[in-house]
Amino acid sequence: MRVFLDQFLDHLSAERNLSANTLAAYRSDLELFLDALRRAGLTSLNDVRRKHLIAFLLDEREKGRQASTLGRRMAAVKTFFRFLQREGLLASNPADAMDSPKLWRMLPAALSVKEIERLLAQPDLKSRHGLRDRALLETMYAAGLRVSEAAALKTDDVRFDEGCLRCFGKGRKERIVPIGETARAYLRRYLEEARPAALRGGETRALFISAKGGALDRRSIWRLVRGYARRAGLSKRVHPHTLRHTFATHLLANDAPLRVIQEMLGHADIGTTQIYTHVDSNRLLAIHQRFHPRA
Repeated sequence: MRVFLDQFLDHLSAERNLSANTLAAYRSDLELFLDALRRAGLTSLNDVRRKHLIAFLLDEREKGRQASTLGRRMAAVKTFFRFLQREGLLASNPADAMDSPKLWRMLPAALSVKEIERLLAQPDLKSRHGLRDRALLETMYAAGLRVSEAAALKTDDVRFDEGCLRCFGKGRKERIVPIGETARAYLRRYLEEARPAALRGGETRALFISAKGGALDRRSIWRLVRGYARRAGLSKRVHPHTLRHTFATHLLANDAPLRVIQEMLGHADIGTTQIYTHVDSNRLLAIHQRFHPRA
């Protein structure tokens, strides 16, 4: 892989007439990237996937690098890969879709797959509250929910036969989000084994309920998530929105299209209307099942 770096730097020097300082910056950034690939066991640049790029950026962020530094290093990688592709040395460019500003905001808060597994495994499934909490955590991660959306879920919002749930985002905008088999399985167990006992003879449409039989509020969900993160020994500052960022980052790392991730999150940029009114729910479900680690 080093020979390709030398070819790239020769190209920059001869054809683009870049300064010595700029060439040195390219060399430094790309040597760090190639070292990360070697540590990951890669011997060919054609084996690089988006997940390797994100792992590199996350590792750099953990070392305290600023967003500007991450952006510069990603720009170097993109320029390097474009050169290799143009020269016929690279079959495809996994860095093509890595310039979204949303990516830089979500990276610091995301958990790795191992970290999210540790977090999800913390609730005690032998207890009523533990089963509820596992179902809650699995659902938030499976669907990328905001804490307010999770707290507002009703029992009839879960559509087991369709493999999805309905939630209401900012501005009470409704959207349908696919959820995988793992989350559905824990939701079924919670609804059958834990929720009826917690109701204490009362009635409520709230999906996740407290020990007193009422709806579990946002503050309680915050405490639950942070408490389980501490129990899991996670060094990162984890809060409910971390699950949402992790959902998006893991989909992105497994090559889900950015546009589809935006749809699942319910994000609306300038000029974007209610995006779910234009989306085929069957297509969303198929994409979610293909790309989400726990679908």
